[in-house]
Amino acid sequence: MYLSPYALNNFSEQVADAAISFNPHIFESNLINISILVGGLIYLLSDILSEGLAGRKQEILFTIQDAETRLAQATARLDEVEKQLAQAEMVVTSLVADAQKNGEKIRSAILVDGQAETERLQSSIQSQVKTIEARVRKQVLDYRLT
Repeated sequence: MYLSPYALNNFSEQVADAAISFNPHIFESNLINISILVGGLIYLLSDILSEGLAGRKQEILFTIQDAETRLAQATARLDEVEKQLAQAEMVVTSLVADAQKNGEKIRSAILVDGQAETERLQSSIQSQVKTIEARVRKQVLDYRLT
């Protein structure tokens, strides 16, 4: 609310001049009429206000109960999901351990196969070298004899 400086000055001048004052005469100031009017309004409106407030209270209580129900459901779902997460972590841990074991087995098998293949190739090379050596000797002997 905005009061202009003119209105404030006018009000303060009236107070200073005693133009505004309290009227102690009950009948002249309509104090009885005002009190009857206020009392009647309170009497008539109290039921309406009580019903409105009671309705609002019920809505608030229903909203709180609904929120508590949803909280309980969310908590139950959270617990279930946490259990599933723990199970998934156990499965993942088991899979990783199995993968490492299988990797070691495969690595060992590859090393053994590689070593066997290397030995086979070495014996094959040695036999080929011996065969070639024998041919060369035969060719040298044949060449000398000719």
